Amino acid sequence: MTKPLLFADPSASEIETLQSDKAFVTLPTNELEPQLVRQHSLVGENVLANLGKKRNRRSRLIACLAISDVVAIVCSFVFAFFVRLGFVDSAQLSNVLWAILPVYFAIALNNKAYQSSVLTDLWKIVIRSIVAFLMAASAMLLILFFFKSSNEFSRMMFGIGTLSAAVLLTLFRTLIFQFSKKYIGKTPYADLCIYDDIAIGPKPSEGAIEAIQFDLVADPSDAAAVKRLGQLASGMDHVIVHCPTEKRERWVFMLRALDVKSEIVVPELNSINALAIRRRNQSASLLISAGQLRWDQKLVKRIFDIAVASIALIIAFPILIVVAIIIKIESCGPIIFKQERIGLGNRTFQIYKFRSMRTEFSDARGAVSTARDDVRVTKFGSFLRRTSIDELPQLYNVLRSDMSFVGPRPHAIASRAENALFWDIDHRYWHRHVVKPGLTGLAQIRGFRGATERRSDLSNRLHSDLEYVAHWSLFGDIKIIIKTFLVLFHKNAF
Repeated sequence: MTKPLLFADPSASEIETLQSDKAFVTLPTNELEPQLVRQHSLVGENVLANLGKKRNRRSRLIACLAISDVVAIVCSFVFAFFVRLGFVDSAQLSNVLWAILPVYFAIALNNKAYQSSVLTDLWKIVIRSIVAFLMAASAMLLILFFFKSSNEFSRMMFGIGTLSAAVLLTLFRTLIFQFSKKYIGKTPYADLCIYDDIAIGPKPSEGAIEAIQFDLVADPSDAAAVKRLGQLASGMDHVIVHCPTEKRERWVFMLRALDVKSEIVVPELNSINALAIRRRNQSASLLISAGQLRWDQKLVKRIFDIAVASIALIIAFPILIVVAIIIKIESCGPIIFKQERIGLGNRTFQIYKFRSMRTEFSDARGAVSTARDDVRVTKFGSFLRRTSIDELPQLYNVLRSDMSFVGPRPHAIASRAENALFWDIDHRYWHRHVVKPGLTGLAQIRGFRGATERRSDLSNRLHSDLEYVAHWSLFGDIKIIIKTFLVLFHKNAF
């Protein structure tokens, strides 16, 4: 027996009950759907309203960054005065602050230390302010030197103030970073993602909505739809549309009318992995390869490699001696393992590593990837591989110019993934060798290291390598080297 319907305008919970109870057949489907659409629309509007608040929250966090920077610098030099003099000379302190603060903020703004993207990246939020402050401090010293006023300031006091400011800037900005993750979420941007006749994925962004849910249609002649889109886009940072091929031109026309940065997703380009989009003779073109570095970039990179590799060899020399002795004691065979790898211009070279396998099991061609708990690896060799110490002899490869400190990791000629050679999986594999291979690289700090068991293992590394080639910078190399220390002990290192 069907239960009677006692409500004329059902709530969301009541509608859910109607749907879940097969006995409720008192409302026809065509009458129930508008109720559901209205309820879903209200829920979506609440989500978008909260999303639109991100801009104000982001502005507050940026303001907090600026205020905390001022507090950090002022407190640091007050502390320096107390340490050096036992009291604060207000006149001298004012001179220092009036000289350093404007320069700091000018450099910090140019250095993008107050960009929204820093709020969700600990490296950016800290290092950009530290670099800006050190540059400001150096500029101040240079000004004092030229005006012959350096004798009026204590070098010790200035040094204490500079060091204290660097520590406080790091501390304050780290605290703000931790707070921002809860305050604005994973991303600082309010992104509206519209799905029109395209299913929303299993892990949608917080601003994902269905076009039908808000009566959005890609029709410029529909004034109500145009107005509705404009209302939804208000307060957003970006509008991204997912739609079928036949609707793209109409959506492009609609998006051009917005006062918000807008994008349209073209999944057909996924397989191309374009690095950028260019304009050629009034036509759009995709940047597929950036080619090799310019001569001046190669010169800077080579000087940097020699300097870093030389210092690293001096520091690591005692470790190299101890490791060599243990390898010789543990098992018979050479201390150094040599293997042919693919290098610059797809030419091969001999790479040097500490031997981590038993000599009788050594694989000169690299046809078999090392597996977890591989029986070929010695006990001490397992430790060397987990800590990446086995790679230290490659510092010699860097000095010989076979390798660079940072670049795509070199692979053995017979390396495979799912029993297929790397270049058979993706012909763009050869394109990664327009720069020298490296001790570490962008793929490694992203966690793409270890055995290549699946084709995707190669694809992930390859895309990172091509991205590195396209956007090379000396600062990028320094950043990769620092981040490498965070992934030396990695689950995929075996």
